[in-house]
Amino acid sequence: MSGTESDDAERHRAKMEKRRAMQDAEVASKTVEKGLLLVHTGTGKGKSTAAFGLALRVLGHGGRVGVVQFIKSRPTGEKTALEVFGDRVVWHTAGEGFTWVTQDKARDMAACQGAWETAQALMADETVGLVILDELNIALRYEYLPLDEVVARLAARRDGLHVVVTGRNAKPALVEAADLVTDMTMVKHHFKAGVKTQAGIEY
Repeated sequence: MSGTESDDAERHRAKMEKRRAMQDAEVASKTVEKGLLLVHTGTGKGKSTAAFGLALRVLGHGGRVGVVQFIKSRPTGEKTALEVFGDRVVWHTAGEGFTWVTQDKARDMAACQGAWETAQALMADETVGLVILDELNIALRYEYLPLDEVVARLAARRDGLHVVVTGRNAKPALVEAADLVTDMTMVKHHFKAGVKTQAGIEY
């Protein structure tokens, strides 16, 4: 190694050592441990997919996961894959399809109310560490559920419970109540170019 290369390596080592010390100090300063309310929203693809990635993390640490799908009714690859964990995953597909499919507001509202009751039961189950409320944002957007009641119940969740809410157009009150909000922005989508929905990608 030449003298210049040796100097560059030493500068890099010193820079990374300083950065590591700063990072370690910041991590050490965080002392609160709590159940989190996470919201995945925005026009981009991957909101539910990210939530199911968290499910795998929880399962990898020996935890138990509850899933309630609002609106959606189509079987998904995630459900099939997570079935291998047996009763460590409790899955409820409570929707009857998107509103433009059902075209029946009263039926949609009844389905969402049933899904919300199921969600509350899962949140009360102390063996469940993560509850995924898939497309709850859509139910709230169309006012199929009372926003204030839902937000209050999520805010009052038991200690240690993590809840993930997915779907576009998250309501400001939910965003305000959340601990973490991710807004996924669509930059480019194959659907716009005429590519149909595909197993393993869209569902």
